[in-house]
Amino acid sequence: MQRSGRVTGVERFFDKDEVIVSKTTPQGIITYANRTFLNISGYAADEVIGKPHNVIRHPDMPRCIFRLLWERLRAGKETFAYIVNLCKPGDHYWVFAHVTPSLDPERRLLGYHSNRRVPDRPVLEGTIIPLYRSLAEAERRAADPKAGLEQAYAALMSMLADKGTTYDHFIFAI
Repeated sequence: MQRSGRVTGVERFFDKDEVIVSKTTPQGIITYANRTFLNISGYAADEVIGKPHNVIRHPDMPRCIFRLLWERLRAGKETFAYIVNLCKPGDHYWVFAHVTPSLDPERRLLGYHSNRRVPDRPVLEGTIIPLYRSLAEAERRAADPKAGLEQAYAALMSMLADKGTTYDHFIFAI
């Protein structure tokens, strides 16, 4: 898999009428990526199908948000989150993601389905980016990655408790 390994700081955008779609196995291996996903990420289908979805994980994205996302998904709950993704050449793009478990008729997990839309720019710039910077900084400040993840997750939960809200209410109230 070819990825530049560098972050350019250049943001890419997609049209508000477009939806980025991907599907994965229960282990997060990509089984489907639509044309919008491929166009914005800079990857060809054969470069992402069969690969872990975290190939597009941006290094500035707080890991504690993914912890929350995976906890919710494993509990069978849909999840909404603002995510910054990394493109193949090192550019990035922001999305408002809706991730759901895909179940068979007997309610066994088949994988995950994600639709990503253009995020609300004022929410992104006024709330999400500053929050994610502080969470990512908490992760980096720690003595080791596991401690950083725990500290950032605790900070996120504390922020929600201070606001007297749940994650879902917070995401949709901002």
